[in-house]
Amino acid sequence: MEFFVRSLLLPLLIAHSATGASFAATTPATPNIVVILSDDYGYGSVGAYGADPALVRTPNLDRLAREGRRFTDAYTPSSVCTPTRYALITGRYCWRTSLNHGGVANTLDPLLIETTRPTIASLLKKHGYATGFVGKWHLGYGTEPRVDFTKELKPGPLELGFDYQFAVPQNHNDKSRVFVEDHHVYGLRSAKLTPSEKSLGLDAPERDDPKTMGDLTERAVGWLAKQAGQPAPFFLYFAPVAVHELVTPSAESQGTSKAGPYGDFIHDLDRSIGRILAALEKQNALENTLIIFTSDNGGVISGGPTGPSKIAMEAGLKINGTLRGGKHDIWEGGFKVPFLVRWPGRVPAGTTSNEMIGLVDIFATVAAVVGDPKLDRTTTAPDSVNVLAAFLGQTSTQPLRRDLLLQSASGVYAIRSGPWKWIDGVPLAPKGKKAPAATGPKADQFRPRLINLTDDPTETNDVSAAHPDIVKRLAETLRVHRAQGFSRQ
Repeated sequence: MEFFVRSLLLPLLIAHSATGASFAATTPATPNIVVILSDDYGYGSVGAYGADPALVRTPNLDRLAREGRRFTDAYTPSSVCTPTRYALITGRYCWRTSLNHGGVANTLDPLLIETTRPTIASLLKKHGYATGFVGKWHLGYGTEPRVDFTKELKPGPLELGFDYQFAVPQNHNDKSRVFVEDHHVYGLRSAKLTPSEKSLGLDAPERDDPKTMGDLTERAVGWLAKQAGQPAPFFLYFAPVAVHELVTPSAESQGTSKAGPYGDFIHDLDRSIGRILAALEKQNALENTLIIFTSDNGGVISGGPTGPSKIAMEAGLKINGTLRGGKHDIWEGGFKVPFLVRWPGRVPAGTTSNEMIGLVDIFATVAAVVGDPKLDRTTTAPDSVNVLAAFLGQTSTQPLRRDLLLQSASGVYAIRSGPWKWIDGVPLAPKGKKAPAATGPKADQFRPRLINLTDDPTETNDVSAAHPDIVKRLAETLRVHRAQGFSRQ
């Protein structure tokens, strides 16, 4: 891996093995970095991943694929929101925290990340970056058991290395109904509360759901504009709320899709990506910016018979492609997500990688990009692997990742290794609550099984009886990784 980092930083030519094309190494070693984490956006919902253009159109995302690299085997560490966001920022599996059962942080929960833990923002800040966060946070604020939104919301992103935040505290449909800017509720007028069933009743401007995507994008674009002409490189972590329920497309997008409101909301997401690209282009920063686009988990496919996702699927949209399951599940549809990387002159354009990578790997990879590849796994990003070689299109005789751990919203663990996926089938539960019953429509997820994804991509056949040696090896690897404080070799 150190060879790959050195090859990035030396003034040599990088040859893309698949196409033979050469790329001049003129890009500085500290590019601007933009990480875009969409919400509940499934593998099959992007044109570049097979979405039917007659139903939805994603020209800006498709541009990232056309001008960059498309990954076909990229995984979230969880099939639900909070744990993935935690892992992206810290390079650490979330089940190593008190949130070890696969669930999510609630609106009033305290900050899940210790302020002493290195984050991707604090790492880049150490390397001279300006750092900004805009979008869905979902990792809590403060230290008290119950957040008081009428007071200073500290610690939060600013104590984790970000210079600025403008955030939706939890979800698009959370009970706060407000934005948070830096350490306070945006526009908070007083400590007066008028609680209701759907709201905390804060005396502050309430989010307008159909305008939220536009509001967040405007803030992200505005922050980028402030970086123009500054000597420091910048890092933007942008976390749109689309396409999480509530599905609330903007007035501009309503009726533009043949997949109903869900498709319209996808159009809002793509339009937001277009605005980010245009902002970078306007300030002549696009060519020296590493852009990573992905999703926090798979798409929702169980939103009720009249839900927007069901309407979209009935129209023909394959939200998670041909993968089994979706958000919350232990199946591939819960974890395998779109993953696009654009970095002109470094990442070979119009290419595809089948390398298995995880969103947890963004930390170590970004560290390698800025020349900081030797991370102490006992203190920093213990589960993050440097996959920069896969970004750059460089080949290796061995996979960059030996294995990858996954956890469903029910706390069930799985481990990926080569073509194999071992599911332990054991549901977990928060302290004081019962684990989900191994019955009902999800009962199949609560049974141990071994799957060969090459032979059985739809995950229908348990082949554990035929491969007891593989089961033993993967079960032991899973046990060891869970028992120790790191998984990176």
